[in-house]
Amino acid sequence: MLGLPKSTELNKPLPKTAVYAKFQMSAAEKAKIDADISRMVIVNEVSAARLNLSPGEKVQAFFVLQVGLKRKEFSEKTLVTLSKLVPQHMVFLLEHEGQAKLAVYHTKLLQTPWSTPDALNLAIKGLTMDAVWENVIVQIGGIQMQDGNTLEQQLVQDEQRAKLEKEIARLEKLARAEKQPKKKFELVQRINELKGTLVSK
Repeated sequence: MLGLPKSTELNKPLPKTAVYAKFQMSAAEKAKIDADISRMVIVNEVSAARLNLSPGEKVQAFFVLQVGLKRKEFSEKTLVTLSKLVPQHMVFLLEHEGQAKLAVYHTKLLQTPWSTPDALNLAIKGLTMDAVWENVIVQIGGIQMQDGNTLEQQLVQDEQRAKLEKEIARLEKLARAEKQPKKKFELVQRINELKGTLVSK
């Protein structure tokens, strides 16, 4: 599964009731998980021992949790809640009616697009588990690492860029609808300023 080594394979069902009991979840949290998730199975344990790699300083292992979804338009908060509750590094393999995607929580929820389960792949890159885990986040998030940036710096930069692009699109829409030449000119100037900032990022 996902092109991961056979040595990492597990097939350990994770009953929702066990999660609820262990982490003493509120009725509202249980209801949210129940609304989205039908079943969960731990399908891989990717660890230093199983891969014959050096343990990381922060990461010793990560788990792949196969999640059967009741609906394609699931609440992202459900996965964020699970990520924060379970004290393990986790990759979610989300499945719904013959389609699948990968998700991982790292400061925010990162996801691949939906595709067929066979098309999903996780390459193991790195000599330590820290490096492997960072590469997993980069792969799932589709992050283009720029020279000299740490993963955290790149994520912050990407988020700032996305906000700028959104603001430019909003102002361009306003400029197209603006009838007064003076206001239109001011909007265009602001758009050009923001585009200049975008190029420098």
